[in-house]
Amino acid sequence: MRNVLIMPISLVLASIAVCVQAKELMPNDRFMCSWGAGTAARAQELKLSGVSLYAARQKIQAYKFSKGWMRMMALGITEQTYDSQSRFKPEAVRQSFYEECVRYTLARK
Repeated sequence: MRNVLIMPISLVLASIAVCVQAKELMPNDRFMCSWGAGTAARAQELKLSGVSLYAARQKIQAYKFSKGWMRMMALGITEQTYDSQSRFKPEAVRQSFYEECVRYTLARK
């Protein structure tokens, strides 16, 4: 009798554990990671082309953003990109930023 009860209980617990681990990224989170990755790639492009941090900040300030949080986040991403010593190509920066953002967002949930 114990074996009969233990089997369904263990299956239920295993399925709950799988559901908890199979977290998905919400569309808003995916958009934010994608947008941030594009911003990081553009900042790396500017950095590699010799544009100063001051000029990059001025470009960001002049740009019209669709959401209120975007301007400050773009400034932060640009500053971090300029502070970094990396000389990676912008596409590699985009991919790395996106992967790390997704990993961070999923870990946060």
